[in-house]
Amino acid sequence: MPSSIAAGLAGLTAYGAAYPRAQLFGPTLCRTGAPNKLAITFDDGPNPAITPKLLDLLAKHNARATFFLVGKFVRECPEMTREILARGHALGNHTDTHPNLFLCGPQKSEEELKRCADAIRLAAGVEPRWFRPPFGFRSPWLSQIVNRQGMRTVMWTRIPGDWRGKPAEWLIKRMNPIAENARRKLPPRTGYGGLTGDILCLHDGNHRHLNGDRAHTLSALEYWLPRWSDLGLEFVTMDETFSKTVEA
Repeated sequence: MPSSIAAGLAGLTAYGAAYPRAQLFGPTLCRTGAPNKLAITFDDGPNPAITPKLLDLLAKHNARATFFLVGKFVRECPEMTREILARGHALGNHTDTHPNLFLCGPQKSEEELKRCADAIRLAAGVEPRWFRPPFGFRSPWLSQIVNRQGMRTVMWTRIPGDWRGKPAEWLIKRMNPIAENARRKLPPRTGYGGLTGDILCLHDGNHRHLNGDRAHTLSALEYWLPRWSDLGLEFVTMDETFSKTVEA
């Protein structure tokens, strides 16, 4: 195979595997159905150090979110998993051990999703409808596995990088585009037309271990939640936006 073709195929594969809005390896949900609907999502929990504080903060601002949980942590924190659901939030599947699924074969990938779904069902009594691949990486066979297990893949429009452990001030600035979008897309006394809203990817845990420090994520949301609300944004779960969600 000529090197130019090989390079092109490699680039296409990388695009399909990692780009959030790519549909090459199957459909993904990347936006909500209306610009005033903001879907806040959290990966890598539940996390005893942050998740309870986060639930209190979300309740204070009448904000609902979707939590993509890691199965091994669900088994260690079943009561917290039930609490997330009881507070009105949606539960999603983020695999059992958080591997890079692009490097996993079909059997390993299926086991990762199934074990996480089993953990959520045993802890909270519900089957997860939503799936997010660790690191956002997908494979050619992942979409069929997700469909077979009755889920849909959720990616994002905004991922500010809160796993990097930067100060809260840095993260607050990185989350400003959501406010900019709200100001641009929600002019007074006009309809929304065909515009769509953001899905924000944050992290309430650390996939390597429990009790990861995500205090900066909490602080950034303490800053932004009231301001986003003042701009007219509504905070919805993936369940709530499902019927209006568009693929992008």
